[in-house]
Amino acid sequence: MEEIIEIYKDIVIQIATPYSTGTGFYISDYDVIVTNEHVVRDNAEVAIDGRVFKKQIVDVIYIDPKFDIAFISAPPELKHLKVDVERIGDLSEGNPVIAIGHPYGLKYTVTTGIISNLLHEQSGITYIQHDAAINPGNSGGPLLDRDGSVIGINTFVIRDGNNIGFSLPVRYLLDTLHDFKKGGNLPGVRCNSCLNIVFEESTNMDYCPHCGASIRLIKSIEPYEPMGVSKILESMLTELGYEVKLARRGPKNWQITRGSARINISYNSKNGLNICDAYLCELPSEGINSIYKYLLRQNHQLEGFSLSIKDQDIILSLLIFDQYLNQETGVKLFRELFEKADYFDNILVEEFGAMWKMQN
Repeated sequence: MEEIIEIYKDIVIQIATPYSTGTGFYISDYDVIVTNEHVVRDNAEVAIDGRVFKKQIVDVIYIDPKFDIAFISAPPELKHLKVDVERIGDLSEGNPVIAIGHPYGLKYTVTTGIISNLLHEQSGITYIQHDAAINPGNSGGPLLDRDGSVIGINTFVIRDGNNIGFSLPVRYLLDTLHDFKKGGNLPGVRCNSCLNIVFEESTNMDYCPHCGASIRLIKSIEPYEPMGVSKILESMLTELGYEVKLARRGPKNWQITRGSARINISYNSKNGLNICDAYLCELPSEGINSIYKYLLRQNHQLEGFSLSIKDQDIILSLLIFDQYLNQETGVKLFRELFEKADYFDNILVEEFGAMWKMQN
């Protein structure tokens, strides 16, 4: 199993939009990244991140609301990577399965379970039901058999259902890839009415040329425009030199890096609080007491910032209520946070033996 996990570390991709986060995986025979339609919904482009390429913006090239499938463009660094994608043959209830993804924005997690039902039907589509944990952020990731072959796309879960997950069988994916390939490299969408794939050069209208039903072409999707506090925060990040399209991590969430520190920014519109957490480094296995004392001393001196520990992470935090947030003040505070993050992580590692945080 360790060998399977290592192979998929390069192929399983993180996906982020202003509305959601999710997972995708690369199919070399078609040179596309596969994910769920609901992960990329309302976006003509998305941010992707992976182990063998830098975070970047790529185009959505296929959307399929019927089967909840989407394809996005793949960076060239993935072209040499290959995994097996097989139609379900001798799968049986009780067989072990492996689900891979990026739950809650974390990088690369693996869960295992067993198949409990191969014939779960919903809206005319048959799903694989299993108990390998699927969480928000896992959507769009691959479901594997014991040999490491892709047998499905992790699609949805039953809330409070004790890890009851559902994956779209790979036969739907392979049929869709085959039909999509007929359009060359043209973007396409599946008509929900007649189920034909409509390629963008075949129509300039928002109507299916096969049946006349209303469709939404990818080229007609309007770019995301932030509003309110989100607009102010993104303007601040832009002024500080960051590419906001790459920083977006779902609704009212952003992530940037400064030196070795990972900085998460979130806005809670219910209480008006902006939370900025800079993950500096990790606690060492020894000498922790001296770090605790140092953090307490620094917290006594810091104004507007605080140092804390969560699990093994040492975090520098800044809290700003939206009623006090404006461009000038926000940029000043963010710049100070970034500078302090640079300062503290070096001190903690070089003088107190803390460990650099591994960005796996």
